[in-house]
Amino acid sequence: MQRLCILLCLFATSTDAISARAPLPSAWQQGNLTVKGKVKDINGNPLPGVTVLVKGTKKGATSDEKGNYVLNDVNKDAIIVFQYIGFDAQEIKLDGRSGVNVVLKENQKTLDEYVVVGYGTQKKVTKTGAVSSVKGAELQQSPNVNVSNSLVGRIPGIIAVNNSGEPGTDGSRIYIRGRSTLGNSNPLVVIDGFPRDGFERMNPNDIESVSILKDAAAAIYGSRAANGVILVTTKRGKGGKPTLSYGFNQSFVTPTRLPKMADAPTYAKVVNEILQYGGDVPRYTDDQIKKFGDGSDPWLYPNTNWYDATIKKISLQNRHDLSLSGGTEKMSYYVSMGTLFQDGIYKNSATNYKQQNVRANLDAAVSDNIHLRFDLAGRLENRSYPPRSAGSIFRSLMRGRPTENAIWPNGMPGPDIEYGDNPVVTGTNAIGYTNNKNYIINSTFAAVINIPWVQGLFVDGSFAYDQNFEFDKSFIKPWTLYTLSDVNDPTHKLNAASRGVSAPQLNEAYNSARQSTVNFKLNYIRSFGKHNLSTFIAFEQATIKGDNLAANRKYFISDKLDQLFAGGDKEKDNTGSGFEYARRNYFGRISYNFKETYLFDFNARYDGTQNFPSNRRFGLFPGVSAGWVLSNEGFWKKNIRLLDYLKVRASWGQMGNDQIAPFQYLSTYGFSNGGVMFGGDLNKGIYQLRSPNELITWEVANNYDVGIEAKILGDKLAFEGDYFLTRRSNILVSRSLSMPAYTGMTLPQENIGRIENKGFEMVLSHKNDIRKFHYEVIGTLTHAKNRILFWDETPGVPSWQQSTGKQIDAPLYYQAIGIYKNADEVAKSAHMDGARAGDVIFADVNGDGKIDDKDRVRMDRTENPTWIFGLTLTAKFRNFDFTMLWQGATGASQYLQTESGLIGNFPEAYVKDRWTVDNPNASWPRAYDRGREYWVNQANTFWFWNTNYVRLKTLDLGYNVPAVLCKRIGLQNLRVYVSGQNLLTIDRVKIFDPEAPSGSGQFYPQTKIYNVGLNVTF
Repeated sequence: MQRLCILLCLFATSTDAISARAPLPSAWQQGNLTVKGKVKDINGNPLPGVTVLVKGTKKGATSDEKGNYVLNDVNKDAIIVFQYIGFDAQEIKLDGRSGVNVVLKENQKTLDEYVVVGYGTQKKVTKTGAVSSVKGAELQQSPNVNVSNSLVGRIPGIIAVNNSGEPGTDGSRIYIRGRSTLGNSNPLVVIDGFPRDGFERMNPNDIESVSILKDAAAAIYGSRAANGVILVTTKRGKGGKPTLSYGFNQSFVTPTRLPKMADAPTYAKVVNEILQYGGDVPRYTDDQIKKFGDGSDPWLYPNTNWYDATIKKISLQNRHDLSLSGGTEKMSYYVSMGTLFQDGIYKNSATNYKQQNVRANLDAAVSDNIHLRFDLAGRLENRSYPPRSAGSIFRSLMRGRPTENAIWPNGMPGPDIEYGDNPVVTGTNAIGYTNNKNYIINSTFAAVINIPWVQGLFVDGSFAYDQNFEFDKSFIKPWTLYTLSDVNDPTHKLNAASRGVSAPQLNEAYNSARQSTVNFKLNYIRSFGKHNLSTFIAFEQATIKGDNLAANRKYFISDKLDQLFAGGDKEKDNTGSGFEYARRNYFGRISYNFKETYLFDFNARYDGTQNFPSNRRFGLFPGVSAGWVLSNEGFWKKNIRLLDYLKVRASWGQMGNDQIAPFQYLSTYGFSNGGVMFGGDLNKGIYQLRSPNELITWEVANNYDVGIEAKILGDKLAFEGDYFLTRRSNILVSRSLSMPAYTGMTLPQENIGRIENKGFEMVLSHKNDIRKFHYEVIGTLTHAKNRILFWDETPGVPSWQQSTGKQIDAPLYYQAIGIYKNADEVAKSAHMDGARAGDVIFADVNGDGKIDDKDRVRMDRTENPTWIFGLTLTAKFRNFDFTMLWQGATGASQYLQTESGLIGNFPEAYVKDRWTVDNPNASWPRAYDRGREYWVNQANTFWFWNTNYVRLKTLDLGYNVPAVLCKRIGLQNLRVYVSGQNLLTIDRVKIFDPEAPSGSGQFYPQTKIYNVGLNVTF
């Protein structure tokens, strides 16, 4: 009965309240009293089986199935004690009252024993699936405003890569247990019970917990669950008097790492070498090179550090959060609002991100059997950028020659690198602006109705409506750069030149999307002695609709009026489109356990989506899991003392992935740019977009998992480990590689691909108290590696070039095995035409005495790590608290090759120890010009960097002002803290951040954050 009530409270909508006292009688009773009342939980549900005692006596009673109790012959000054497993005990003095109603609150330890799963919660001791979770309080320790950057290292199974720190686009790419498909690998994100976008932009202070479903537990989400599921639960009112909380933090942001580029004297020498290798005359004399170094003539012989000229030392970031929570027996609430600001790292930056967010989570107990929930959340995401992209700006920074002025000595901007690109200017509003405003509204209404005449039966229904409006406006205008009019003029007169566009131009786009979802569940939760049953069946339907509109105009006569009507009529354009999408699902779950020892779960979803033809639209996705708590067995308790708790579990689930381009089963057509002239009008023609595949269907993932959970010395030492195997089939692949090009045929995608992904994960934790010192150590480890079992391969390629058997996106490169020290080494080896001393040596893989395409080898490393680990250290002593998170990744490599040469500068490391005649044992090849050399224009492993790393991901040190002092100034709690993110990185790359995206180093860097803040509770 007790378990039944706990589960009912967790399945029902959370509604918090405080103890409600009945009014005093009109006259004090002179004798002993008969005390009556009702006991409820914070949701307003009656609690049967509560022990009600008269303190200091043996007199007591137990509440009935409706929560009612009666105590006879009680002294009017007695103290009544209410006790219930999993709830905080309460003591209430009668003071002559004969009626006392009470609301019991679950204690935090009990709440920690539960984990959120799909469409409900489960006790951790009875869960049979691979489900991991993290509390919102842990995520709040990270000063990073993007929640997706705070998961890796904290939760086993999460593999994440962060390629950028640009405000507004600084999220991590997340995989759950790695990649298992050639297509879309994004996990499904469910927020408060509904699939929703925007998880990374949520206010971390609003998050109660985040759970990750990694095996058969995810099958309840059917055709969208194959990549795993992220469940986010927001905070709700806890009852009691109103509690007002305010948080503020101020952050100081700097790049984790910027490449150190060659200085002007070094670059000038390298340019001379490049020209000499090509048989040309050197550009710079020794005297000129000397002037670059001594700073004697900054107008003609500068030594420019383009990064210093463009990037600020420190950028600012701040956040304000305010929340109010509380409630009564009938109503509870959690209301919050917040604002944040992130500035870009450019000087006079046009880049910044602003966000305002509000949330109201309300719960009401209309009666003992009817409970309502209403949630409303809104967010404005305001992104501002210059019209030039971050990639374009950092391309200019990488290519900026130190022998040219970014800024003239008189403070005017120097000339461009090309196409008007001087990053000192293009990172600012001087060239115009791009502004993106995204308004998001999420609303939910839910009701839970207990069926009073059937114990354990209740229904719940919910309706969610989400809407977003996005407006994007980009206004670009000419800007002015300056060049020397005459290098021989001692007055250094500058000529102004208009660059970029010839006249202002404006692009605007409007997008709107709305999603409505209805959900209905019939639940039955009951305990029969030692048998515990929890089950439900449900129906859900979702509809998504959207519209978009875009327009542009050029030839504005002025840059002072940035509205469409002010543009010219010539070459103006507009376009628009819309979409509609729907899905329908039937699903359910049966959870059964005997004595919380023998555990069984079965869930299934009959899922339908319009992405597939009508006769193949629905599919069944089952999942089954079982567990055995050996430590509950009598033989274990009698004979095994070392382990206090041991559970083994196993699962199998079949899930789908329907994240594909829609309507591939139809012959679809598009409008061509050209057309046919009728009279004076151009009539657009149409053409077939694709050949249809009427047999198209979703990917199918068969997930297998075996896990073990153990505890020693109570919960002082705990271990959880899983081995998993995923076999994904029906992956959409085109047969384009095996189809000869001369046929001219464009084939549709077919469900022919197969992938295998396997690995393991584990968590080892230890916690202890030494007098007033409490500490915890938690280590996580995840290993996941995939391989292609089948897809379309080019016929006849050598075995060492085949991608089958390798990881997804495994690249094909020549193997670099060294650097030619002299001409004799070149002559004695197989080499490419034109090879010379100082060039990179390619391996003759097939041994035919020549280097050609057949010598390329398929690498079995990609940009995604195969190992992720984390180590969290927390400690509390008196009023101080400390948290440190180390996170690392191995198994990944990135192709990083800069665009250097006569076209632009080199990273200092590339040329500091470069090959020359006088330095034949160099670690870097000779000076080169962009892609002129074979070892630059042919992809090879010399540029394939090992990006293994270890980071000090988060560091947090806080101090809680003593309660006595807080009380004097009218506060419940005051905490001040300092924290940091990405404070230290240990890796072998050194030049760029190890999470840099593949390419030429032209990306907005990841960021390091120093933070101070406070949390106040009134």
